[in-house]
Amino acid sequence: MQIKGNAKKSLRTKALISTLSPNDIAVIHHMDIDGVAAMQLVEKKVKAVINAVSSVSGKYPNRGPKILSKAGIPIIDHIGQDAFDKISDNDILEIKENKLSINGSYLCDVRFLTEEKIESKMREATTNLWSVLDNFIENTLDYAKKEKELIISPVELPNIHTKIEGRHVLIVIRGANYREDLKAIRTYIEEVNPVMVGVDGGGDAILDFGYRPDIIIGDMDSVSDGCLRACKEIIVHAYSDGSSPGMKRIRELGLEAVRFPFVGTSEDAALILVYEQNAELIVTVGSHTNMIDFLEKGRPGMASTMLVQMKVGHKVVDAKGVSELYENRLKPGYIAALFLAALFPLAIVAKTSPLLKEIYQLISLRMRILFGL
Repeated sequence: MQIKGNAKKSLRTKALISTLSPNDIAVIHHMDIDGVAAMQLVEKKVKAVINAVSSVSGKYPNRGPKILSKAGIPIIDHIGQDAFDKISDNDILEIKENKLSINGSYLCDVRFLTEEKIESKMREATTNLWSVLDNFIENTLDYAKKEKELIISPVELPNIHTKIEGRHVLIVIRGANYREDLKAIRTYIEEVNPVMVGVDGGGDAILDFGYRPDIIIGDMDSVSDGCLRACKEIIVHAYSDGSSPGMKRIRELGLEAVRFPFVGTSEDAALILVYEQNAELIVTVGSHTNMIDFLEKGRPGMASTMLVQMKVGHKVVDAKGVSELYENRLKPGYIAALFLAALFPLAIVAKTSPLLKEIYQLISLRMRILFGL
């Protein structure tokens, strides 16, 4: 196999996505590539992925390598820190057989992550899953005890301009199947006009579908500059002590933002924000709701999310539920057809009944006189 292309490199895959062009070679440092990152790499149509570390360690069944392999994107796995450090953006990389060259000079031997190796690691991960699950549950319960007062009690909300009270709110997270879910609820969006909240890169997903985000909330680590400039309000998710590294980026762009200190994830912060602002209904797209989602995000538990869901869950509907509701309801066209069908026998009766026939002729005559026909 021979592959040649421009290198685009980053320690953080999320930050790399916005810089990629079709046929680039993505050079990443990403242990256990997650499903969302893989889908974004596929969408960018990269020629190959070179990973400094193991793309699938076998610790848990991460979804990324399988997604890349299914899309036909070669994965050059575990090239090591030294080789990774020697690659820079826009270097010309060439992989021929099992050798990697940089700008025409040999760099190192490489190995491809094949489908067989991925399947083998997945089987290994399945045997480890019960142990991982046990630790995950213990961490979740332990942190839930510590954080319950911080989340269940009323929180100090940032001062925002967007009116949320009594309105539907759509929260978009760039998680699994977010594109399909957004397509499925276009009718809902057009008819209800919900407040549109993007969680970090979810803001770009909203833009991609032709809408303008009302609010962007998050760490500001995976949303584009263009989206930040286009949205109406920016809320920087801060740590519970008030520090917010994302605010530096906002200031460098010359934009305004408010801080929202909250102990949970940015997704949790978005849910709490709109809930406390008395949203009538909260619809989520691409949300993270299971153990694999959280392991892929590098989190050992989901205490904050569990507590937030307990607090706001009665107002939250997943996009798939909204899609089902809108697909199965009676549409205006159907109602009009039923109405016309019901009028048809009445018209026949009117034509055959002598009394109704006279009334019909009188009304017809009146209309002709009125309009000068």
